[in-house]
Amino acid sequence: MKLETLAGLQGQKLGLSRWITVGQDRIDQFAEVTEDRQFIHVDPIAAKATGFGGTIAHGFLTLSLLSAMLEDAQAQLDDVASSVNYGFDKIRFVTPVPAGADIRGNFSVVDVQTRGDGTVLVKYAVSVEIRGQERPALVAEWLGLYVPKK
Repeated sequence: MKLETLAGLQGQKLGLSRWITVGQDRIDQFAEVTEDRQFIHVDPIAAKATGFGGTIAHGFLTLSLLSAMLEDAQAQLDDVASSVNYGFDKIRFVTPVPAGADIRGNFSVVDVQTRGDGTVLVKYAVSVEIRGQERPALVAEWLGLYVPKK
């Protein structure tokens, strides 16, 4: 796909990612890497006594999986030399992701702007679904900056 094709999708659904399982092992590894070892993430016995009923994924773990999800949902841009995560305009962690749950990203293209230096800024609306639940894990407006090939 070309960047101009992406621009033509403005205001439309882009696609869905595959389902990704967020198991306790992944949660534990994320806790170690980020040094966020709060019991609701890593202690199944203590977490069971909370309103969560068991351990839950870190919100930032769910957020960090967006890159993999976008790669699934969007065809490769063959006229792009590089791309970078440019940040977020909005992020809301709506529903906790229980350990062992499957999640997937649902992406739409909100806006595409070509900047003066030739880079292209894309705003995606993303909702991360939890299999079997009505409410999403998170909703966000995510910005990607693309550098076209010369």
